[in-house]
Amino acid sequence: MWWFHGLHGNLAALLQRTGVGSRPAAGPVLDAGCGTGGLLRRLSAWMPDAALVGLDRDPMACRETARRWPGPVVLGSVDRLPFADASLGAIVSADVLCHAGVDEAAAMAEAWRCLQPGGAYILNLPAYRWLFSDHDRAVANARRYHAPELAAALGRAGFGPVRVTYWNTLLFPLMVARRKLWPGGTATSDVGLAPAPVERLFAGLVAIERRWLAGGGRLPFGGSVLAVGIKPEAPLSQGSPA
Repeated sequence: MWWFHGLHGNLAALLQRTGVGSRPAAGPVLDAGCGTGGLLRRLSAWMPDAALVGLDRDPMACRETARRWPGPVVLGSVDRLPFADASLGAIVSADVLCHAGVDEAAAMAEAWRCLQPGGAYILNLPAYRWLFSDHDRAVANARRYHAPELAAALGRAGFGPVRVTYWNTLLFPLMVARRKLWPGGTATSDVGLAPAPVERLFAGLVAIERRWLAGGGRLPFGGSVLAVGIKPEAPLSQGSPA
């Protein structure tokens, strides 16, 4: 589906841009909230030399990931990561901190604890509280985010520098129309496979955005927020977690 292909491509591009794989003795890359392993499979194809680990709190998701992907999968929560301090080279988390039952501050503190100095914390989250809709209720979202508040939260957790941008900009008017002007009236997700010509069109538009973002550009609005926070090489004088 165009949405997941675009999301995974954006996350992979940001991960490659951080250069985590080129750092000496860099630890594994964790997919925190791996679901059924779609992102892990794509990352392993796009970054064959990277050491990847999956984590999910759902035992069924972990079993499905293990069935479809040969790498390690761990049962656990982003609020309490089962990894040693400074043991991970990067953490990627797609649409997890927004879920009901996830403690955003605890998850960020755990990411900071487990990352090596210089490690990257890469997040994708749904944008704009005013866009909360039936889709969010269907997928157990409790929060949507504005870019400045997400950047501020990462800063409070000790990350710096922090880079935040929106994406899914070109299709954003259609998203607003579907979720706010003509909602379905039932708590069901509107994410699904479209007819093949629509899939190709939407995938092409998202690919244009990905090339811009991969080159260091930013987008001023969109349906999702992408953020990259770097754990400093040396402790910060202020703002580091205790």
